[in-house]
Amino acid sequence: MRAVVFDEFQRKPEVREVPTPEPTPAGVVVRVSATGLCRSDWHGWMGHDPGIGLPHVPGHELAGTVEAVGSRVTGWRLGDRVTVPFVCACGRCASCVAGDHQVCERQTQPGFTHWGSFAEYTLIEDADVNLVALPPELSFATAAGLGCRFATAFRAVVGQGRVRPGEWVAVHGCGGVGLSAVMIAVAAGARVAAVDVSPAALDLARQFGAAVCIDAAAAPGGAAQAVREATGGGAQLSLDALGSPQTCAASVLGLRRRGRHVQVGLLPSVDGLTAVPMERVVAWELEVLGSHGMAAHDYPPMMRMVAAGELRPDRLLTRTIGLDDVPAALTAMDAAPGAGVTVITPHGPEEALGS
Repeated sequence: MRAVVFDEFQRKPEVREVPTPEPTPAGVVVRVSATGLCRSDWHGWMGHDPGIGLPHVPGHELAGTVEAVGSRVTGWRLGDRVTVPFVCACGRCASCVAGDHQVCERQTQPGFTHWGSFAEYTLIEDADVNLVALPPELSFATAAGLGCRFATAFRAVVGQGRVRPGEWVAVHGCGGVGLSAVMIAVAAGARVAAVDVSPAALDLARQFGAAVCIDAAAAPGGAAQAVREATGGGAQLSLDALGSPQTCAASVLGLRRRGRHVQVGLLPSVDGLTAVPMERVVAWELEVLGSHGMAAHDYPPMMRMVAAGELRPDRLLTRTIGLDDVPAALTAMDAAPGAGVTVITPHGPEEALGS
């Protein structure tokens, strides 16, 4: 099969022939019809994830059809249309037994712990726990974004963030996760203050329902002060959807008393530590929460809202490319991080966009 491969971190990947995966007894092989390009893929290519071995095939947001089934898989058949969370659970550890599959103690992640979906086929372990069925009306291109950025944003806003109607929600970073969070918070009845340095990203946030759009680079006094002024004292819920020391601090400092900060974006640093303004956390009794994807068994409420048209992840699709275009798009992400979902089509755009 053809796949995108890098042999060294921070060296441009190439598309080449590699062996097609075989299913493990509890796994399946998925024919990849569409897969998303995400900033997490860029972090992996940069070498920020110590679990990645070389050579490596990235890619973790995918949708497609079941191509081969392991001997112990009971719930899936050849040809089933599926997607999968980027955190794949074992289903057996203490966290999984408690229902917390997104923090599984033996989790696998396509494109990180093993070869991923920037390929014509990919292996998904523990298929009976991790696969999510796709309704026929949902295209593969739209479904690809559900596995990471949209599902991650849904749990960050609804599950961890506990958003309520009428609240102010600040979203710092309007890339794929951030724009998804804007859309989800608005659908939940919240008012959204979107923060970014890109006019194009802020324009998309406005189209998705943001009540206030703040240019962090031009805001007098900084983004946190601008959020507090725009929301009449600070947001009740704030998300760092980008992942930087600056956006993390701004998210915390833009909250009102007893507000909730959710860290969604990865925060890589040399020593693995990031400074958080804890004096504000203590004095104002703020909550600081992490959010790490969403378990497959938690997908139904989100899928019902998508089916009802209350959520429109298809509106996030801004660019469609082929497998040969991935190396250039991946390496350019830090200089030009796309605001919406870039869809990669290993088998051609007709398959990705079909339903």
